[in-house]
Amino acid sequence: MSTAAGAIELIGGILIILGLFTRPTAFVCSGMCAVGYWMAHGTKGLFPIANGGELIALYCFIFLYIATRGAGIWSLDNRN
Repeated sequence: MSTAAGAIELIGGILIILGLFTRPTAFVCSGMCAVGYWMAHGTKGLFPIANGGELIALYCFIFLYIATRGAGIWSLDNRN
């Protein structure tokens, strides 16, 4: 499981930085963060401040924002 998460983080991070396939990649990374939150931190409590999962919850919502907003004008997806 950690190997799959590491691969998603490495490949997804590179793709998001470059701006290739940004929306689907960010959506997959957001889902990976959500699964990681509920598996590692969700069993200790509901709220992130109570169970120590603030950072992974933040990354989950940042990736979800990128997935809905897109990569922007500097991405390789927007090259003509």
